[in-house]
Amino acid sequence: MIKQFLQLVKRFLPPYKKFLVWNLLLNVLAQVLNVFSFALIIPILQTLFKVSKTTYEYIPWGTVNIVDAAKNNFYWYMNLLIDERGALWVLIMSGLMLIVLTALKTACYFGSAATLIPLRTGVVRDMRSLVYDKVLHLPLGFFSEERKGDIISRMSSDISGLETCFSNSLDMLIKNPIAIVITLTTLFCIDWKLTLFVLLVSPLIAWVMGLISRKLKRTSRETQTFWGALLAQLDETLGGLRIVKAFLAEDKMSRRFRDVNDNYRSSMVRMSVRQASAHPVSEFMGTTLIVLVLWGGGLIILGNRSTMDASLFIYYLVMLYNIINPIKDLSKAYYNIPIGLGCWERVDKILSAVNPIRDAADAHPLSTFNDEIRFQHVGFSYTEGRPVLRDINLTVPKGRTIALVGQSGSGKSTLVDLLPRFHDVGEGSITLDGTDIRNLRIHDLRALIGNVNQEAILFNDTFFNNIAFGVEGATMEQVVEAARIANAHDFIMATPDGYQTFIGDRGCLLSGGQRQRISIARAILKNPPILILDEATSALDTESERLVQEALERLMKSRTTIAIAHRLSTIRSADEICVMQDGQIVERGTHDELIRQSGYYKRLNDMQSL
Repeated sequence: MIKQFLQLVKRFLPPYKKFLVWNLLLNVLAQVLNVFSFALIIPILQTLFKVSKTTYEYIPWGTVNIVDAAKNNFYWYMNLLIDERGALWVLIMSGLMLIVLTALKTACYFGSAATLIPLRTGVVRDMRSLVYDKVLHLPLGFFSEERKGDIISRMSSDISGLETCFSNSLDMLIKNPIAIVITLTTLFCIDWKLTLFVLLVSPLIAWVMGLISRKLKRTSRETQTFWGALLAQLDETLGGLRIVKAFLAEDKMSRRFRDVNDNYRSSMVRMSVRQASAHPVSEFMGTTLIVLVLWGGGLIILGNRSTMDASLFIYYLVMLYNIINPIKDLSKAYYNIPIGLGCWERVDKILSAVNPIRDAADAHPLSTFNDEIRFQHVGFSYTEGRPVLRDINLTVPKGRTIALVGQSGSGKSTLVDLLPRFHDVGEGSITLDGTDIRNLRIHDLRALIGNVNQEAILFNDTFFNNIAFGVEGATMEQVVEAARIANAHDFIMATPDGYQTFIGDRGCLLSGGQRQRISIARAILKNPPILILDEATSALDTESERLVQEALERLMKSRTTIAIAHRLSTIRSADEICVMQDGQIVERGTHDELIRQSGYYKRLNDMQSL
């Protein structure tokens, strides 16, 4: 578990090494000052209670080991000061020195905590940006298998869980080992036998603490999954609120939400109970350790089998208690890390997702479209064994308009999604000017293609920014011209701020026809040589359809167009109409030719005429 956490830290830490170095230095300095500040308790106690009867003589450095020499000479100097200046003066100066050392120590603690702030916030920012960039570049197929609410949960609550893990655990894993090593070294210097006894008892305490944390990782992962389901339920409710109300399904949706909410609460209770038990257990075990040492040390001192006097033993107990807090903090980190790793596993599912649609190693650059698009024996399926397209052969010469018609589910939208490589063909190939599109740069390929979909996808931004979306450096004159061609300029200028007016979430402040004309203006500004129209007028009223159709005809002029249509009136003038059924092209020809064939197209035309 710790190894997995350290691998995670190693992955994101390198840009922030300087903060880590400063943190280490300040923590070491703080712990050294901590040892010396508490050491001043000994002469204070001796001065107050006159417990020391030993006479000390100065020992030259190097004649005995450095620890014994330092301890002896420190006591010698303190006794010398008491003789020369008096016990009260030494007591006052010792107290002032304790205050100064404590001030320096706390300043170092503050500095060490402050240096971690840019580190942990930077790491979490990098994680969030990495996940967002990954989401942008994953294929559309990935999101058909994942719920949007769950993905939002991973980018919000899971990343927040990681931030908590980093803010707490990283600080604990840096500061506490330093404190334990320095304090333990001091304890060995005071009495190595008693300290050895402490070390023999400590593994039992660590084992008891470890029992609690073993299921935390799994519980955390389960909790975050329920939270993702909760957000998904909320997202579905907000998106379909009109239908919920229309079908009087408020109670049904409320019951569904309560079930998911109860599951999340139950999982959260289990995880929180285990977390809450960390401090009481560590507190109890720490106190038990202190009592055991108190008994052992007391027996040694009372039995006159130790060189420690009462003041030194009190200092030993203070330092031992001082080591309990770092151990407890480490135990908290041990409880927090599984929670963070549970969050990380869900986030990493996005980061580790493989994107099969990427540039080939020898991908060719592409700047123009000169000849034709050709679909050759194209087959495709979302699920193995269930083909959506079968043996599609279609040629789209430059400057021609090809229309696709057919029943819903016949594969029309899937076919046009293969051209910009939203999905890759399963069988056969698609070529552009004789080159397989899989051997072209994706960026260059999509730069040649403009899309106008049935659902106009707009952003909560201004008219200007929505029309200029994806076109760097677009001027106001260019945007206005595109809006005029799309029959959008007049209603834009009727708004309070014109082109700087915000259109609301997904363009909710606009009508369907207005949203579609903004979408067309965006395609006009991009000025692509290849245009894909996916039922661009199917959801509009007659007046809106007329305005949008006029805009589309201007957009289609001199462009290579593949249009999907349910309303046959919009594609009568197409150079070729392909009728699709069950993933195959079953009829093709012009409008008049297909009428004469008296097949599926004629039946469809007759039904729409009625």
